[in-house]
Amino acid sequence: MLLHRELTDQILAAFYEVYNELGYGFLERVYQNSLFIELQERGFNVVAQNRCNVYFKGRVVGEYFTDLIVNDLIILELKACETILDEHELQLQNYLKASTIEVGFILNFGKEPEISRKIFTNDKKKLRGKIRQNPPNPSNP
Repeated sequence: MLLHRELTDQILAAFYEVYNELGYGFLERVYQNSLFIELQERGFNVVAQNRCNVYFKGRVVGEYFTDLIVNDLIILELKACETILDEHELQLQNYLKASTIEVGFILNFGKEPEISRKIFTNDKKKLRGKIRQNPPNPSNP
């Protein structure tokens, strides 16, 4: 059984709706804006360019910005390139490691639509969620 299967099926349907409408060749931002609209029209809570803090020993040491987060459950990393590369897979894996979210997708609006699904779970995610509620200030240890 896939984690969040109903939600992810609907996200993929929205991805293909955008891809079929726009096709290949636009910048990632165009696809991000279009998918944002499509997902909202389907009734989902969507956040764009959400900051995701990276922690080391309970302190913020960096940050990422995710392309889209759907219903606080799924990270979407969007690409508009020839093919999904290992570095894209690692980027999504790091987003999942740094967040409390366990499921993510790379959605590539390339010449051919491409999808990669990643899952990352561990016990530290629960601790990280508690840390986030009152994150430490890295400039004031």
